[in-house]
Amino acid sequence: MKYVTGFLVAILLILNGSEASSAVRITNDRGGLIATYIVRYQRLASSGESVIIDGLCASACTMVLSALPHDKICVTSRATLGFHAAWNYGANGRAFTDPEATVMLYSTYPTPVRRWIARRGGLTPHTIFLSGRPLQEMYRSC
Repeated sequence: MKYVTGFLVAILLILNGSEASSAVRITNDRGGLIATYIVRYQRLASSGESVIIDGLCASACTMVLSALPHDKICVTSRATLGFHAAWNYGANGRAFTDPEATVMLYSTYPTPVRRWIARRGGLTPHTIFLSGRPLQEMYRSC
């Protein structure tokens, strides 16, 4: 019985260790519906996993910056974040820029990211990209 208990403890330690070191890698995420990303990132945040941004993370994908603690996010030299104004669908089915959603989205970003966006004219229908040294000065490298 003593060996079984020891074996179970060893398995639990291994599982806990692998959970703590597991990470989700973002390589080519062009975004999508904000609601989908809110749910995805709430689950990710409660799992304790880290995120490695290793390519494009655009549009709603960038909400990862506000959903996870700063120390749970790292960026590679290939990381690129793409920001633009939030949009919604009108009654006629056409997409339109949603000013209220844009303000809400902008307000959730960490201060250095908000400052970077503001220096580039804010969130507009046109995507702006954060990468390279400016991004690596905001987030640790991985």
